[in-house]
Amino acid sequence: MPIPVTPSCARSGWLWAGLRPAVFEAKSAFTGKLHAIYNGRLMRVLGVGRFVSEGFMARPRVVVLIPCFNEEAAIDKVVSDFRQALPEATVYVYDNNSTDRTVEVARAAGAQVRSEPMQGKGNVVRRMFRDIDADYYVMVDGDDTYEATLAPEMVQLAVAGRHDLVNCVRCETESAAYRGGHRLGNQLLTGVVRLIFGDRVEDMLSGYKVFSRRFAKTLPALSQGFDIETELTVHALELAMPVAHVSGPYRGRPVGSESKLHTYRDGWRILMLILKLVRHERPVFFFGVFAGLLMAISLVLISPILLEYVRTGLVPRFPTAILSMGVMLLAFMSLNSGILLDTVSRGRREVRMLAYLQQPLPDFAAEQAACEGDRA
Repeated sequence: MPIPVTPSCARSGWLWAGLRPAVFEAKSAFTGKLHAIYNGRLMRVLGVGRFVSEGFMARPRVVVLIPCFNEEAAIDKVVSDFRQALPEATVYVYDNNSTDRTVEVARAAGAQVRSEPMQGKGNVVRRMFRDIDADYYVMVDGDDTYEATLAPEMVQLAVAGRHDLVNCVRCETESAAYRGGHRLGNQLLTGVVRLIFGDRVEDMLSGYKVFSRRFAKTLPALSQGFDIETELTVHALELAMPVAHVSGPYRGRPVGSESKLHTYRDGWRILMLILKLVRHERPVFFFGVFAGLLMAISLVLISPILLEYVRTGLVPRFPTAILSMGVMLLAFMSLNSGILLDTVSRGRREVRMLAYLQQPLPDFAAEQAACEGDRA
């Protein structure tokens, strides 16, 4: 049975016929926007996680991380300076059981304050990298000895050069910047690391660095104290990460601020960590040194006996000969251990490299150039 067409139905049909082009145009526009999102033409704005339309400059999310322990005298200026130098970055202060007003002063200065109850800079750095998610991390000591105005240059160098580590090489501007023995200790320890792991790093113990996300999220931080600086450096060298350096002034602490670094105790801990890392990362070298020493001792012990045997055909000192043979066997066992552990070390290094490569590093410089080209 045919449906009768009423005047209201006729008017509805005419209305739909008039609106159809506008509806299809809106649908096409909406579909185009979805394709734009899918193709990656919408970019995230720094720090807010929103998306804006094509034509805006892509910017990385940057955070400033400040580990602190009793820095009431300096933390206000440090937070204020870095908020001014990097106005779009979030400043985090990680308090490490301070007994003064560090937390209150840092919060009043505009920083987000968090805490780490396990004492030691290494524990704080491990917690910061676990908790905070960003594209680039600016880490600086809270003692106001570094220049905040260098931060934009360091971040720009990391972004433009796609570097995973940008290190600030300290240039002393005051006689009180370095305590007695610190300068020599820094040079010796940095020299040892450069000799064993590679010479692509300068001023290893500097407390002012910029890290990429893939550096921070693949660091197996095991250190607890100031030896964390050594672990950061070796991590970059072992995975052949792109590293860059920026020279900057290094001044003395403000009045009322005291250094937490113990010259001999922390220097010894850093040296022990270097030896530990050599044993883990360079087992052939580490055990080969012991093998060489044992071989030398064995040869010294056996030389007079060999000369006497050549001259007379007799072996007068059997205990010494047996001792020499035992020492030589220990030398070969040490060398064999190094060779076997090198295979294990290589496997661990490959696993760390795969974890490193799984972390994306957006090319913000290329996206910026593409945006500028689109605008042109």
